[in-house]
Amino acid sequence: MDANKLIEILRATMDPNQREAAEKQLEQVHKIIGFAPSLLQVVMMNTVELPVRQAGVIYLKNMVAQFWQDKEQEPGKPLIFTIHEQDRAMIRDSIVDALVYAADLIRVQLAVCVSNIVKYDFPGKWTGIVDKISVYLQMNDTNVCMGSLLCLYQLVKNFEYKNSEERSPLNEAMNMLLPMIYQRCVQLLPDPSEVSALLQKQILKIFFALIQYFLPLNLITRDVFSQWMELLRNIVGRPIPEDYNGMGYTLNLVDPCGVVYGSPDGVAPEYQEFSKYYLKTYTAGILEVLLKMLDQYRQKVFVSPRVLQLTLNYINEAVSHSLSWKLLKPHMLCIVQDVVFPLMCSTDRDEELWNTDPHEYIRMKFDVFEDFISPVTAAQTLLHSIAKKRKDMLQKSMEFVMSVLTNLTSAPRQIDGALHMVGTVADVLLKRKLYKEEMESILVAYVYPHFQSEHGFMRARACWVMHYFCSMRFQNEVNLITALQLTQNALLSDKELPVKVEAAVALQMLITNQERAEKHLEPHIKPIALELLKILRETENDDLTNVMQKIVCTYTQQLLPIAVEMTQHLAQTFTQVINSSGEDSSDEKTITAMGILNTMDTILSVMEDHKDIMAHLEPIVLNVIGLILTQSVIEFYEESMSLIYSLSSNTISSDMWKVFELMYQTFLKDGFDFFTDMMPALHNFVRVDTQAFVSNENHLLAIFNMCKATLNGEGGEDAECHAAKLLEVVILQCKGMIDQCIPSFVELVLGRLTREVKTSELRTMCLQVVIAALYYNPILLYETLEKIFVPNSTDAITTHFISQWIHDTDCFLGLHDRKMCVVGMCSLISTPSLRSKVNNEVVQKVVPSMLLLFDGLKRAYAYKAQEEEGESDDEDEEDYDPDVLGSDEDDVNEEYPELSKVSREIKKKSPFPVTSSSIVDDDEATDDEEYEEAEETALEGYTTPLDDDETTIDEYIIFKEVMNGLKTTDPNWYNILTSHLTAEQQRAFEEVMVLADQRKAAAESKRIEKSGGYVFQNQTVPTSFNFGGTPLS
Repeated sequence: MDANKLIEILRATMDPNQREAAEKQLEQVHKIIGFAPSLLQVVMMNTVELPVRQAGVIYLKNMVAQFWQDKEQEPGKPLIFTIHEQDRAMIRDSIVDALVYAADLIRVQLAVCVSNIVKYDFPGKWTGIVDKISVYLQMNDTNVCMGSLLCLYQLVKNFEYKNSEERSPLNEAMNMLLPMIYQRCVQLLPDPSEVSALLQKQILKIFFALIQYFLPLNLITRDVFSQWMELLRNIVGRPIPEDYNGMGYTLNLVDPCGVVYGSPDGVAPEYQEFSKYYLKTYTAGILEVLLKMLDQYRQKVFVSPRVLQLTLNYINEAVSHSLSWKLLKPHMLCIVQDVVFPLMCSTDRDEELWNTDPHEYIRMKFDVFEDFISPVTAAQTLLHSIAKKRKDMLQKSMEFVMSVLTNLTSAPRQIDGALHMVGTVADVLLKRKLYKEEMESILVAYVYPHFQSEHGFMRARACWVMHYFCSMRFQNEVNLITALQLTQNALLSDKELPVKVEAAVALQMLITNQERAEKHLEPHIKPIALELLKILRETENDDLTNVMQKIVCTYTQQLLPIAVEMTQHLAQTFTQVINSSGEDSSDEKTITAMGILNTMDTILSVMEDHKDIMAHLEPIVLNVIGLILTQSVIEFYEESMSLIYSLSSNTISSDMWKVFELMYQTFLKDGFDFFTDMMPALHNFVRVDTQAFVSNENHLLAIFNMCKATLNGEGGEDAECHAAKLLEVVILQCKGMIDQCIPSFVELVLGRLTREVKTSELRTMCLQVVIAALYYNPILLYETLEKIFVPNSTDAITTHFISQWIHDTDCFLGLHDRKMCVVGMCSLISTPSLRSKVNNEVVQKVVPSMLLLFDGLKRAYAYKAQEEEGESDDEDEEDYDPDVLGSDEDDVNEEYPELSKVSREIKKKSPFPVTSSSIVDDDEATDDEEYEEAEETALEGYTTPLDDDETTIDEYIIFKEVMNGLKTTDPNWYNILTSHLTAEQQRAFEEVMVLADQRKAAAESKRIEKSGGYVFQNQTVPTSFNFGGTPLS
């Protein structure tokens, strides 16, 4: 394509008046052979203004991303466009040259192109990239060197997560390139310029990507590794300008080396020898450099926060190893006092942010993402590790803390840091006998007073400390009441927003962990709840939604009068959050909005038995649901479906049926991926008001269409299992009311079985839909099956279905599925038209299959009984702390198979129908590992009439009645079914018959008890008894 013409089109895309026409032109010509290389050529023309070249490179990047990979052409479908191989070859030949000499803004986009091309063409069609990178790496031009390093980085990144075998092409390339970039980095070390620093940083990024997840030992030998470690040590050990962030990448390299490969007990077997070598060879040298860096920080020499964080992370890992601990131990108290302590004190930046933007202060302090890069969090982690794992370090640290707290000259910020340290190790202190008895008096003396501090950050710290000591056993209830009053007052009366937030979280934790707290706060719970709602709206802080949920669950009765007001407030806050997130989209706002929706859901759950309140809550919540679904706010679809479920659990109003229609429209528009989230609510619409559901054929059609789209779509087999389950629920729930739907349901699931099925769960679930149809109406199913043919055959599918069903009996798991299977088989053998379709080979397996199902049912009922018992034993607390290590001990991460075995044995199967614990020998343990998950399937929560507690459908009783009926009415068929049973099967058969009688008697007893109990004939009770002697009176 003519370059000048292409330049004019690209230039026109930047003119609002010509953009649409220019984009249409590009759409028309981009498929022409030669277009993509021409675009690259224009991008590299220095005579063309930069904005035009940027437009061109972005278009090229998008083309490469979308159209580079060859795609499989489907017969009968329009051809799928991909860039012609001739064009791809031209681009491969020139893109490295283009990137090397490009301006920075262009280079960034070309690097993305290189990444995509490497992904599909290396090594197969593009081994030449290695040679080109090699050539450019040897040039002295720093700009050229940077370009070649960027190309190499894209090459390495493409293999970052691949396993050892898949990385072979990269390792071959790096055999040549790794020594080259090492030599280049060595040459750059003496050069203090910014360009040199950027090149070193890029080289470190390449090496980091190369070893982060896999260490290619055949490429990086001990000698090679030693060279790189020495290089890293030199970089870390030299003075670094404040504006240079390459140090972070250096320590990023040191961290995985030490954390991933420097822990012999935690690495893969192939790295164990290397790990031991690393620990012995490099630990001392690296720690020496890192300790010097901490010493710089201690002496007020600038060390960037990121570098400080990575340094503390490495030292934290080193604490676990005896070898490195011996090196650290003499310095650790100094680190605690001069590094950890200053980091944990409030800073000028904190104060400025508190005063100028308290909302941002709160966001920063509660941001979990901030914790990942914060040196303060790294300091907390290190302090906790040494206090927990290393002898005497807790005592020494606490002595230092107490010296600060008891010193009358300590500044408020220093006291803040000391209390910060105390709270950080709270869980350790409460386990050690030396401290746990004293902590109550320490809190009263050194924390309670700061609730009245003139400094807001100190009042917030007091609340924070109470949060972390929430599980402490108060010996004096007065002290607990005081803590609750102080925290409550901070929430309700403090003028500073950060204090209120800390107080709210502390109250939640105190309510959760102190049984007596609930009673003391009860009189004040309404103002507390309303204040929480107020600060939640003001701060949009997600932690407050958790507090709100705890309050609602704990004080349900007390909050009844304001439940509607609370929900209205939450709904308004939700609207505020999502409207503001449109302007300033952030993960924090999304998480907060989700928390608000979850809090509303909690209110609905605890209020569900109060119909008058639910009637007022429903329209408020429906407005929120409507907002989410009509505006396609996909991030909250899952939560909105949960709200719909809660609103439809007991009754379904006319407005809720409108929501059902909205759900269907949402599914058709963009909800295919959310079918499993919709499933609980859809189940309610079918189960809770079945008459209303079947009264409108559009309801049935909507369910069928959603299930059909899911079963024929590409949503995955989990979603397909849910779709099949929903069809089964409809059939069983609407027994006798939907004859017209049965053929379509059956044909849909059998059609799905003709395509590849990867999991037994989907196969059995599809079969179960047909079994449900058999239970619904055996004759109707028979007529339906006879009209469906085996693929590529003229035979009806009936016999094939029955054979597949019997063959897959062992795949039916859980209580419902097995019960459904037994009931279905009873219908099969008692329906003449169907049993005639059972071939001779299969007929002998029918009763044994049912006995297999009964054996599973026995375990499933026992498991259900154990689950309902809900036994839980509180473990006794012990002062002994196994986490404390001796100086010569490593913190080894071991698994204890004995504990797993004991845990499994606690949940062993019991004799049916009585539940009891049992002890089995080692031979039984292996089978039992799979026992628990086999006794309840993921879909059993979607109940049917067969699962109701009051159901009269008992599979044991049905089996006995059917078998006895056949024995009487059709002894020949009965004999065919049972004559081949083994002695063991005969015993199992008789056991089922006995259990059937027991269950029938138990059901009758339960029925009589429910109707008012047993009625005995009135008798006159004698006032005296004569046992053959003198009457007793």
